[in-house]
Amino acid sequence: MPQLCTPYYLIDETRLLKNLEIIQLIRKQSGAKSVLALKCFSTWCMFDLMRQYMDGTTSSSLFEARLGREKFGKEVHAYSVVYSAEEIDAVCEFADKVIFNSVSQLLLFHNRVRGLRVGLRVNPGISYSHFDLADPARRYSRLGECSEQELQASADLISGIMFHFNCENDDVENIAAAIDQISNKYASLLEKMEWISLGGGIYFTKDGYPLEKFCDILKKFGERFGVQVYLEPGEAAITCSTELVTTVLDVVHNEVDIAIVDASVEAHLLDHLIYRTHPRISSPGSGLHRIMIAGRSCLAGDVFGSYELETRLKVGDEVRIADAAGYTMVKKNWFNGLPMPSIAVRRLNGNVDLVRSFGYEDFTGSLS
Repeated sequence: MPQLCTPYYLIDETRLLKNLEIIQLIRKQSGAKSVLALKCFSTWCMFDLMRQYMDGTTSSSLFEARLGREKFGKEVHAYSVVYSAEEIDAVCEFADKVIFNSVSQLLLFHNRVRGLRVGLRVNPGISYSHFDLADPARRYSRLGECSEQELQASADLISGIMFHFNCENDDVENIAAAIDQISNKYASLLEKMEWISLGGGIYFTKDGYPLEKFCDILKKFGERFGVQVYLEPGEAAITCSTELVTTVLDVVHNEVDIAIVDASVEAHLLDHLIYRTHPRISSPGSGLHRIMIAGRSCLAGDVFGSYELETRLKVGDEVRIADAAGYTMVKKNWFNGLPMPSIAVRRLNGNVDLVRSFGYEDFTGSLS
């Protein structure tokens, strides 16, 4: 194992493979294809493994579409909330499918995407999300076309529909009911399509998830309308595969003990700050010693959380933050000029490779 200096993200291929094998099972039993949501995970050093189990990528921008084509290969679904004229011309070089967010964008650019499969995102008016911030069907949502009249009028211009209406949905009964509702509401439209994407946010890699039932739901949906069904797993593809490994640099006391580590929630696990959640600690294990673990930035709220651990933390101790793959490396930033965590991979054979480290030149290169 190479000498790794904290902080670093450690991706475990064996844990990742567990998710990928579930994706492969769903592909075989349901006929649904899976494209990786790059907005969640774009760490392309893992694409050699992931492409063996997935059908391609789906993007939210021109750069992600290009990354999907150049680093992953296979199918490239190019979606964006909005395209500029320059972006739509460029994205056509990389995409197999171009998905518009609104009928107005579809009409504006349809002549410029001829020869590609064209899709439209639809807001079905239903959703599953624990957070209003991430709810695709929240009030006044700009995400997807709402007008059924506009959808019907433009149906001949598209070959597919994308419904992205879930966030961390682990309830198969809810998915079944939602697909039934979509099937009934949009039946006449879906019958004209060649492919339907049910988007991401479905937590089908959770332990104990009823995969056979899920596969049956997907298969029947595809057969009813004679379409190719797609899923867009992001978090489901990489969940529980990665740790953020840190070191305690100081322990201070202000009513409670506070261990300050050499990483930052603000810079390295931003989603937890945005959603006001706290990550799990994978090491040390749980116990009786209560302590707050905080980041090293100047932001007062840069706090991982309060934990009860098996050991009393001291300077030099290692702390591993669990489940640190999704929406982390894609959001890491240079706030405070803090050292960026390296990226390391524990391979299937147990060897650990340091695949990327970041230095001062990367910091200055991100500025002008």
